[in-house]
Amino acid sequence: MKFLCDQMLGTLAKWLRLMGFDTFYVNSEITDDEILDIAKDEDRMIISRDKELIIRGKKENLKVVETKTTDLDEQLKQVLDIIDINEDLILSRCSICNTPLETIERNKVTDKVPKKVFENNNKFWFCKKCNKYYWVGSHYNKILDKIHRLTKSN
Repeated sequence: MKFLCDQMLGTLAKWLRLMGFDTFYVNSEITDDEILDIAKDEDRMIISRDKELIIRGKKENLKVVETKTTDLDEQLKQVLDIIDINEDLILSRCSICNTPLETIERNKVTDKVPKKVFENNNKFWFCKKCNKYYWVGSHYNKILDKIHRLTKSN
């Protein structure tokens, strides 16, 4: 399942990406007409707090989820109620740009990451679109803990 989050749901978009979902995040330059076109052309489910956008999406027979809460955990639970998470895809996308991450050889990141990070890690990932490097750090386990807590409560 691919998602499209409107501009009010940036944190949700980031977390859906962390969970491995292909998630388009709308910026303020994109109109509602363009949102509907993107959702239709790319077969994306629209997630929004905008009632008018939800109504228009339904009229065009698009998949939509209206979230009324501003609580991230509740938003994530709402999405996880309709789709299962694939454990193999968790942390497989760049949280910034949505690009699938690529494994990169350790010897290629020697001068790209902090020395301490390099010394303490054997696995690294790279986003070729935004040139960001990823590794298993303290955030990694916190992210996994949150995802598992949310999926266990479903």
